[in-house]
Amino acid sequence: MNGFRSDISGFYKLTLNDRQNKLAQIVNLDQDEIKLLKTLGYFTADQIDTLIENVVGSYQLPMGVALNFKVNGKNYIIPMVIEEPSVIAAASNMAKVARKLGGFQSEKVKSVMISQIQLTNVQNIESAKEKLLNNKEHILDIANEQDPLLTKLGGGAFDVEVREIDTRKGKMIILHLLVDVLDAMGANVVNTMAEAVSPYIEKLCGAKIYLRIVSNLTTQRLAKCRAVFDKDLLGGENVVEGILNAYEFALADPYRATTHNKGIMNGVVALAQATGNDTRAIEAGAHAYASLGGNYRPLTKFELDSEGNLVGEIEIPLALGIIGGLTRNHHMARLALKILNVESAEELSQVAAALGLAQNVGALRALASEGIQKGHMTLHSRNIAKLAGVPDDLIEEVANIIVEDNKIRLDYAKEVLKEII
Repeated sequence: MNGFRSDISGFYKLTLNDRQNKLAQIVNLDQDEIKLLKTLGYFTADQIDTLIENVVGSYQLPMGVALNFKVNGKNYIIPMVIEEPSVIAAASNMAKVARKLGGFQSEKVKSVMISQIQLTNVQNIESAKEKLLNNKEHILDIANEQDPLLTKLGGGAFDVEVREIDTRKGKMIILHLLVDVLDAMGANVVNTMAEAVSPYIEKLCGAKIYLRIVSNLTTQRLAKCRAVFDKDLLGGENVVEGILNAYEFALADPYRATTHNKGIMNGVVALAQATGNDTRAIEAGAHAYASLGGNYRPLTKFELDSEGNLVGEIEIPLALGIIGGLTRNHHMARLALKILNVESAEELSQVAAALGLAQNVGALRALASEGIQKGHMTLHSRNIAKLAGVPDDLIEEVANIIVEDNKIRLDYAKEVLKEII
């Protein structure tokens, strides 16, 4: 037993200050912990209290920038919010390598989201499917009435797809409502449209609709990017061969492919986080897309060009937005978008794909040469030194010693500090 109860009546009705005080009393926080809880950073109390339920504080992560990126001929400084050392350095280094042979070339990215409408208890599947297709225009009209501004700007619902699936509860019809959401991520608008058309569809097909919700498998919103990485700057033919062998490993083994794709998402999610986008949706969509063929596969692929340079490509679903949601309400998200200097959600997705590809090559290069831990732990050594209580003016010295001795541990950092002082 932890000594307190979690069934706290009316907690959400309290002010932020009262919630903090009540929580502090319940879990017995000391004065330093209470002070930390009440430190809201760049948020005001009113701002943070509207973002989620039962707010009690603000949790901050470091934001850094990846440099050297050139995508479709344009230079970018890419903001990344992440807690893992070596990620930003690896991306910046690989972007520098890619620059020599032209940088990253990203294809156009559609801004189409899918909302799924689940029809159950359908008596005549074929008849219902025919009715849906015959009445497509009316369904689209109802959907577009929900957001006239989106339609006026050139977006909106423009097509439907009708699928039949077998389930343990019998056959179901799944209607996909396809919506061009322009520069938004789009979940809210497509959900609103799906809910609006559902009563009409139920009556039309004599069905019972339960779910009407966005799909985060955004196969209509694929980002594709390509770059050539100079073999000499990568470290030579042996390193390039090691990268190709690592790729083949991932292609054949889902255990390795999972970690391979995690390296890609280190970059993509860090940018999504910085710009206030939905990182969980991005992760879910990417991993589902990697599994569509029946086996979990890498999201990148690699080969050699005629000169022996490494050619890398990435294909990943990316539902990113630059308007609405947290991108509008979060000060740092707005600042990150200004630093990035993108003009559309499409451009943001193009940059994100390039970042994911660079991140992947950086990880594979490390694995194929000195190993992933050397660079990672070298950067991590400063954190270890700080945790060991090393004064700021001695952190670099202690970090260098524990790296040189290959003992990047908290206890050893404390030993080194004792010897120095």
